[in-house]
This record gives sequence, C-alpha cells and structure tokens, in this order.
Amino acid sequence: MEQMMRTFPALESRYAGETLAPLTDVAEEDNKVIVTTDLPGIDRENVELSLKENFLVISASKGKEEETEKEGYLRKERSFMRYYREIPLPEGVTEEGATAQLKNGVLTVTMPKTKVLTEKRIQIE
Repeated sequence: MEQMMRTFPALESRYAGETLAPLTDVAEEDNKVIVTTDLPGIDRENVELSLKENFLVISASKGKEEETEKEGYLRKERSFMRYYREIPLPEGVTEEGATAQLKNGVLTVTMPKTKVLTEKRIQIE
C-alpha cells in the first residue's frame, strides 16, 4: 500500500487554501430579493454577510489553516477552504428587515426591496 501511494503524485485538493466563489442564485420576487448560495460544510459562525453599496458580500471559511504534512497521513484532501463573493443587487434593496438562514449547506438571504423612484414632477412656485 505504501509503495502504491508513493507511485502517485500528491492527491491534495487542487483548491486547498485558495479562495473560491460559491455558486449563487439571485431571484427577485414582488418586494424582495432572494440570494441562495451553496456553502457545503460551513458552520454559521464561520459566515460573514454585509451589504456594501449595491453588493451583498459573502465571506466564509471551513476547516483550520494548518500544515498538511502531518505524520500518519497517506492522503489529505480535506483542508482549509475560503469562500468569497460580491453579488450585485438591483436598486432599492435595503438591509432593514433582511434575514439570513443557513440550512444543510445552503445559505438563503432575503432582503426587502423598496420602490425605486424613477421620475417625480416638481412644481414651480
């Protein structure tokens, strides 16, 4: 077994330690915008959400940053992962009343959307 493992190059995940952009869907319904993002294996305390201008910023991490060459490992594919994504939002999205839920590796963020004022007449006095 040991000889077989030496025959193959290291099989560590090609994404280990990199920052990945999680897969995301953005839907608009009536007066709200719903953002759904895959964050497999992420605990809620390792997720940060913020609204920056017209962007929803998602930052998350999984695992611990540590040296991967520990004694006893024949293969180590699970490692520290970072996720980061800035999602553009339509005009009128507000953080007031926004909710976020992380369930079974899927993050769902629901944000209210106010009516965008496109034109308003101004009376001359």
